[in-house]
Formats: sequence, C-alpha cells, structure tokens
Amino acid sequence: KATLSENSQGKKSQHTEEANFYMNCRAAYLTVLKSSLENIKSREQLSLVLQQAGRNPSQKTINKYWTSQTTALNFDDFCAILKQEKPVTKTELLEAFGKIDTDKTGYILHDELYKILTTRGDKMTWDEVNTITKQADFNCGGKLDYSKFCELYLTTREQSCRSARERLEVDSRLRQQQFGNQTETFSEGITLPVPKPSPRISKKHDQRLPKGDSRAPSRPSSAQSGKASACPAVSGGSSSNRSTKLIEPDTMKEWQCAQSKGCFYLEEDGEIISHKYRVHFPQRSSVCVTIKPLNIPQVEGEACHWLSVDTALFILKENETQENLQLVSFTEVQNKEVFGWKGELGSGNYWLLPFTTGCRLRKGKTQITGEAKLVYRDEDGELALTKDFRAALLDIFETIDLDGNGLLSLEEYNFFELRTSGEKCDEEAWAVCKENFEMKKNELTRQGFLDLNLMEATDREGDPSDLWVTLLSLGYNKALEMTEACPFVIDIRAERCKPRVKAVCLEPGGSQLSRALCRAVVSKGQSKALDGSDNIIAHTYKSGRRITSVIENKSENKVIVRVNNEQSKNCLNNRGLTVFAVEVAPKSMMVCQHVVPLNEQEEWIYNCVYSLV
Repeated sequence: KATLSENSQGKKSQHTEEANFYMNCRAAYLTVLKSSLENIKSREQLSLVLQQAGRNPSQKTINKYWTSQTTALNFDDFCAILKQEKPVTKTELLEAFGKIDTDKTGYILHDELYKILTTRGDKMTWDEVNTITKQADFNCGGKLDYSKFCELYLTTREQSCRSARERLEVDSRLRQQQFGNQTETFSEGITLPVPKPSPRISKKHDQRLPKGDSRAPSRPSSAQSGKASACPAVSGGSSSNRSTKLIEPDTMKEWQCAQSKGCFYLEEDGEIISHKYRVHFPQRSSVCVTIKPLNIPQVEGEACHWLSVDTALFILKENETQENLQLVSFTEVQNKEVFGWKGELGSGNYWLLPFTTGCRLRKGKTQITGEAKLVYRDEDGELALTKDFRAALLDIFETIDLDGNGLLSLEEYNFFELRTSGEKCDEEAWAVCKENFEMKKNELTRQGFLDLNLMEATDREGDPSDLWVTLLSLGYNKALEMTEACPFVIDIRAERCKPRVKAVCLEPGGSQLSRALCRAVVSKGQSKALDGSDNIIAHTYKSGRRITSVIENKSENKVIVRVNNEQSKNCLNNRGLTVFAVEVAPKSMMVCQHVVPLNEQEEWIYNCVYSLV
C-alpha cells in the first residue's frame, strides 16, 4: 500500500510539474505573440520568446532550431525546445567565469572581459559590454564581481518569468486561450492536402523529445483501448540471407563517378544531423547511387562502433524552388553494409538526403571511467599531442575530408568549424592559417590540422577543455571512442555523363526528409486500417534489414494510437520502448517507428499491434 501511495503521489507530482511547465511556456509565448495559436516567424522572434522563458540562447542554439529550411515554429515546437534547453544554473555560470578567473580571486578585470566578450562566441559590441561594466552593483575598481553578477542575473530571470506568469493569470483573455495544436510537434508528420492548409513547419521535433515521449496526452500509453489491430507479421532471417540484388561497382567500371564523405552526428537531445548534398547531371543517364558507413583504419583490436549503423539515401528532384522537392526514389536494395539504388535520372539538379533510423546510433548508457590524456610535455617542456589523441585527430581528418583528396579546403574545414564552434572561418582567417600551418594549393594538410589543434592546447597552456568540446561535438567519448557519430561515404555513378556532387549543409533531416520517408513507406509498403476506423491506416515497409511504419490519419480529428511491440522477436526500435503511444494530427501522417534486428545473426520477427486510445 505504501508503495502504491508513493507511486500515486509521484504521478500527481509529475502531472503538476508538467502543468506548471506548460503554463510557464504559455506565459513566455504570449508575452511576445498575441495567441498560442500564432507561429514564431523569424529567428529574432525565437530568440526573444526564449529570453522571455528565462533562457539566454546563443547564436549556435538558434541555428540548431531554426535551420535554412525552417519557415515557422508553433507553440508546441517552442515547448519542445524549452524541454531541451534547460535554464543555466548558478553553478554552471560560476564554472564558466572560473575558467577565466584562473587565480580564483572572484573578480575579472574589465579589460579581460572586453577582450573575451567582443572576440569569442556570440561577439558583443563595446557598448553592450559597457552596459555590464557600468552596473555599480557588481563592478568596482575596474573589476567585475562575477558572483554578484550571477546572483543578479538569476534574480532578474526569475522576476521576468514571474511577471509573465502574473500577466497570464490576471488577463482572462490570455488565460482562456488554447494551448495550440500539440499534434504538430512531430517532425515526421506530413499534413495532407486540404482546402486551406496550415503553414508548413520545416523543422524537426520528434527526435528532440525523450525516446517514446511523443508529447502524448495525459492518458498513459498503456491505457486500454476498445479494439486492436495487428499488422501482418514481418519476419527476417539471419544476416546470411541479405539481398545481393545491387549491381556491384566493378560491373560499371566505364561509368563516370563522383564521391563524397559525410557524417551522422548524434545531438545531446538524441536528434541526428548530417550533411546534405546537391547533385547535378548534365544529361539523362542510367545512375547507380550507394551509401555505406565509412571504414576508417582503426588501432588494431579496436572495433568501429558505427559500422553496424544502418544508412540510406533519399533522392529528390529539384524544381523551381528548393522547398518543392519531389521524391524520386531511395536506396532500398542492400548488399551487406551497402544500400543502393539503380535507375534512370533526367538532367538537372537533385538532392541527396542521408538517413539513419537511430536504432543503433543512439545515446549509450556505458559509463566511462577516467579520461584519456590529450596532451603532455616532452623532455624540453614543450606541449605535444598524445599518440591516442593524434590518432583520433587523423580519423577526424579522414571524416571531414569530404572529397577524399587528403587535404581540407576552406569549405570542408568550415563544416568542421560549424559543428565544433558554431562559427565559420572567413577568407581572412584562412589566410592567417596559411601563414602558420602547412597547406598545399590553399588547402590544409594533415600535419597542418594536427598543428592547429596543438596550437589550441598551447594557447590554453595545456588545458584540454576546448579540445574536449571539439571531440565531444564530433561524437567521441572520454575514452576517445567515436560512439555518437557515423561517418559514411556516398558513391554516384552515371553511364552517360559526369555527375557533380557538393555537400551543401550540415543539419537535421527536416520536413523534406520526413515527407520523403512517409511517401516511400505509403507507396511501397503494406497497408491496414485499424479495427473500428477505416480512416486510421498503418503502413509498414521492409527495406533490407530495416522496417518502418507510418500512421496515416484521414479523419478530421486528432487520434492517439497505442503501439505494442510485445509480440515481436529479436527487434530493436528507435524509440527504445516496447509499448508507447503516438498522437497523429487530423489529415496527416507520421513515422511511427523504425525497427531493425537486435542480433543480426539470428531470426527476427516484427509483429506490431495498434489500437486507438
């Protein structure tokens, strides 16, 4: 009884906490926008509404949620962002200042503060820094008392949030407004054509939420439903039965080839981002496109964690506008770790969108004891890179050298910079690099790349903090193992022309990939209406060693579907849960789950039961 009482109290507390969270979200949202049904329409608006919620977003944070494909974000997108971007704590603030205050005096000289704030990260202007240094409450004698500054900052933040909440509670008009359409939170949701379509939101959300959360309603996902529908079971043999339909490259030796590397990176919130590519074909031709994990030479005895990660490419035709891309096909044929597609493509521009399910590339629970050493001092007292760190840097070089010519162009290096620091290196800075580090044909060599990282350690007098920021952002753990990234290589061969491929951006798949996924599954997979509702359809498609299911809602109302995988055998899904619930918006479809075999050497059976809650 005591245990049941504790569980009941825990659930009540959780519901209260979630209700307070959403109320605070609304309070901040309605400080900037007139209604919770109104969309955020610009980067500036996103920054402002986050500030009203007590966050202080950097430009890198804004770039993370407002990509080149984003046109709008709604209230639920905003809530999802706040769940990921926790407010900074006093401890975190003091630790950040403590890295500057190496003597631990509790103060930072104004001159040092000016230098840092105007040259690093989101650079401030002199006038903005002056606003800080002129505040008498935490400045004296040309120094900043950063402990007092932190206290005032946190107090001001709390007062701002409290004021927004009070305005909401006082204003009955605001208090009665709806929370917004929560079904729009799914990045993989696609609104079907309706007479007056709502604005499309070119942004990801579902993978930013905790696995299996799906922003489900307050009813638990295990709630009993009236009727259940079991989709036809899909079984697969062991890895020895893999398809070998894909034509091997050696049969197309005369075909002209273009190749590029890339990488899937796992974000802190579980979202996956990757390079995206634009391909040009001068004329119509037979084409073969493949993608596979990149096998980087490793230290003997060490396994490549990413080689088991599933990969795919979606091929989209570019029309008049980039927003209107048409799905052509995807790499559905598998031969070992290679996924490929062969067919005819007309002349013009195409986009290649890499994809992985997230079943294998996911946050691990392994605890790393200790921390690998990155630098040491040699006999002369000079800093040097350790053998292990040097090897990791050379692997990184192989990954970011997209064209595989053994050199880093400014464009390739900037993908590395954007990933690790959120900033680009301009032509002027590249010229400085050329003066200090080894280059060939205006491209950085391997030795130059090593020396550049050594210089970073030297500038910090051996402090490896910044080096670890770089490594962690590139998917390495503290043992120098790449566990949260998957480098890959794409190969494009054409029979009658020379294809040209270029990496365009490094960002989440977004709505274009979501649409492509859903359309591929609906057009190729098996379909079954849920019992009791002909308007709710489950589509299931098996491609190689991967199964994807899509829920389509043709009705005028949102629906909640309970998904039960308990009858499946030897299966691993991207949500990490056997039973969960998803919410599907009216007149839309969304990816429900991706499934791969847990053990590829054994038989696996996918048997999913859907029911309306």
